[in-house]
Amino acid sequence: MIATWKPILWQQFGAAIDMLENALLACPEELWNDRSRRPEYWYVVFHTLFFLDFYLSDSPEGFTPPAPFTLDELDPAGLLPERVYTGQRCGFERPDVTVSELLLYSMRHVQHHAAQLNLMLRQTIDSAPTWVSKTKIKLGGD
Repeated sequence: MIATWKPILWQQFGAAIDMLENALLACPEELWNDRSRRPEYWYVVFHTLFFLDFYLSDSPEGFTPPAPFTLDELDPAGLLPERVYTGQRCGFERPDVTVSELLLYSMRHVQHHAAQLNLMLRQTIDSAPTWVSKTKIKLGGD
C-alpha cells in the first residue's frame, strides 16, 4: 500500500509546490513591491513557504525558519517520511491530527495560496501560469 501511495502523494504535493513556484516566478517586480495591495503578493509567498516548512517539521519546539532559500533546495524525499503512513500523531498542539492529515492540510494550504497568487496575477497583468498536473521533481530514486 505504501509503495502505491507514496509516489501519488508526492506527485500531487509537488505539483502544488510547483504551482506556487510558477506564480512566484511569474510575478513582475511592480506587483511584488506593490504596498497598496492587500494582501501583498510577497507576503502571501512568505506566509505559504513559512507554514509549509513549519508543518513539515517534527514539532513547533525549536523551529526557526531557515535563511532565504530557493525551491531548488527542496528535498522531496523529506516531505514523505514513513511516519506519514503509520497513523502517527503529529507533534503539534492538536493531538487528534495525524502526520498524514497534516501533510494533506499543508498540500491544500499551498494550493490555496498558489491559486490566490494566480488570481492576483490575472487581475494585474491578465496572465498566470497554467495548471500543473504532476510535479516535475522525481521522488528519490523513483
